[in-house]
Amino acid sequence: MSAEARYVRPPSAESLGEAPGRGRLAGRRILVVGGGQRVTNAATDPIGNGRAMSLLCAREGARVAVADINLDSARETVAMMLEGEGAAFHADVAKEEDCVRLIADAHAALGGLDGMALNVGVGLGGLGLRNTEAAHWDKTFAINVRAPMLLCREALPILDEGSSIVFISSIASMRAGSRLVAYDASKAALGGLMRQVAAEGARRGVRANILAPGLVDTPLGRAATQGRPSRAAAEVPLGRQATAWEIAYAALFFLSDESVYVTGQTLAVDGGITGF
Repeated sequence: MSAEARYVRPPSAESLGEAPGRGRLAGRRILVVGGGQRVTNAATDPIGNGRAMSLLCAREGARVAVADINLDSARETVAMMLEGEGAAFHADVAKEEDCVRLIADAHAALGGLDGMALNVGVGLGGLGLRNTEAAHWDKTFAINVRAPMLLCREALPILDEGSSIVFISSIASMRAGSRLVAYDASKAALGGLMRQVAAEGARRGVRANILAPGLVDTPLGRAATQGRPSRAAAEVPLGRQATAWEIAYAALFFLSDESVYVTGQTLAVDGGITGF
């Protein structure tokens, strides 16, 4: 192969969301927070991470509670489920009372909870420290760190034994790259929270892990690239950005019993960006 002919890892059926379900979550009850979808161009938008996770969990046999600040979008996700069962909930996770209510409502609606995927995160403010305002910093941490803490605080006492919690972070937690200082710092802070949750949850077999996506082709990712064109120029060793389905399958691994002996860990799904 010549130096000019770069190999690009072609998408699989899983990458495209076309693989059939295999019953990997049969009988499970999963809450996906951030399971709606931002719309930038309805005609061309790819699927987002939270929606892909919700649909995949349902396809694999779970009953799924889909929560989002946009209730209509959460309902759209549920309406797209061809397998499993779903219920939609509104929650503004920047508000403590919404976090408390969401856990109680999802637990009641599904008849219990044994898995959570916390797909929440915002990147606010200008680029670099000089352009980072305190208000943007505080709101970013309220959504990216405080909300997952509150959700776990409420859920840990009532989750079934052997449950699994997946925090959605970013490779921005591992390396300075986005230049959104509050975003990078808040995603790094999730590591400390995840380890505490894993330590406390281990008493009842509740596992907690972090999934750290790299560059992903989602509506939010495309919007980020518009604001920072250099993002699209970042070199990915496998030759392309991820699809949201590829992120969802990594979350499925953590939620399923296939990872029953994995807790307190971080998995980067980034096509090799942080590997070498």
